[in-house]
Amino acid sequence: MIKEHHFKVEKTARYYTIGEAGLKTKYFWIVCHGYGQLAKFFIRKFDVLAADDTFVLAPEGLSKFYWEGDGKRVPVATWMTREDRLNEIEDYSNMIQGLYEQYKGRCAEDVKIILLGFSQGCATQVRWILNKMPDFDNLILWAGLFPEDLDYLPFKDYLSDKKLLFVYGKMDIYLTKERHDFHNELMEKNELKVKEKVFDGPHKVVREVLGEVAREVHS
Repeated sequence: MIKEHHFKVEKTARYYTIGEAGLKTKYFWIVCHGYGQLAKFFIRKFDVLAADDTFVLAPEGLSKFYWEGDGKRVPVATWMTREDRLNEIEDYSNMIQGLYEQYKGRCAEDVKIILLGFSQGCATQVRWILNKMPDFDNLILWAGLFPEDLDYLPFKDYLSDKKLLFVYGKMDIYLTKERHDFHNELMEKNELKVKEKVFDGPHKVVREVLGEVAREVHS
């Protein structure tokens, strides 16, 4: 008889940063890339946030694979797949939580914590915070949606004092009207108060728009 088993192993996680975390840090950003990306490239978009009072941390998905296109095999990462998904969620939640605790401990108690997920990174951020319930101030879902398989009502009090923002481009081919409408219904059903910011652009993080969002969040 075939039986499935699991065995915990130690794994080396990779992440990238901009700036230094310290007592002078006012803004601590944790940003999660999308499917088929690498943190070292994703974090480049956030150079617009570079300042003495800002620290940006970009963890990388623990699973790597080759993205094949144009005759090239490019190494990329993903946060999870349907296969053994609960253990993958637990693993990346533990990884992000460990980084969060390590760097938050270097900052002043009143540091503002901003979480941003792009595309698949949105679900990653949401699953992590509902798993570990860390302190944070802002959650920005960029070109990605709240996972539809979660029940948010039990976390109503936890999320009530958090600012939630949904950012997307008008030319985003993945965000159809049907998906957008479904997402709005999901948020209404779960009593999630989410602001929206729409820009003229495709499915990607646009530096100019990111700068606008950062100024709103930092104010």
